[in-house]
Amino acid sequence: MKPRRKGAGRPPAARHPRKRPSIEEILAERGIVLATLAGIPRRDRRDVEAEVLLNAWNAVRRGLYRPDPRDKPRDALRKWLHGIAWRLASHYVHSAWSRRAVLHPEPLGLLHEPVGIDMHAQIEAREVLDAMASLPPWQRDALLSVDDPLSLVAYAKRRRMNPSTAASRLRIAREALALKLRRWRR
Repeated sequence: MKPRRKGAGRPPAARHPRKRPSIEEILAERGIVLATLAGIPRRDRRDVEAEVLLNAWNAVRRGLYRPDPRDKPRDALRKWLHGIAWRLASHYVHSAWSRRAVLHPEPLGLLHEPVGIDMHAQIEAREVLDAMASLPPWQRDALLSVDDPLSLVAYAKRRRMNPSTAASRLRIAREALALKLRRWRR
């Protein structure tokens, strides 16, 4: 004899007739929803509660609410709403957003501003500017095209040259700048 599986005496939920509780009946059971959402931070509880009620109402409208006729109507509705709230609370708790969100009245105040001026960075910036100034104009122009909001192809068209030529000039200019900086830093 085969062992019976749990719930084998009940017919599947899809065989139960559809019920259409009104939105007022669903809203009257907000207490069970709020009790289920007790572990969610207060600041987000109202949003998750609204999502639970909205999902429940949409499921009723689609005909997905099919309670067991043997249950009392109110008990069946409460169990069903508890299940929806439980699933949505689980989704909320395990979402990456809720694990990583940091609420702060001044979020930009969390950024650490460097104290004073970084003299080393200023010296390096001056070295790069001096090295660029010593390059021929066509190489400087090619290096500055990288900062242009237009693409390299648009840069080439503006100067009536082949895009491959523009890319080659940019590569040569980068190599020349790197060579100059290496020599100056020795």
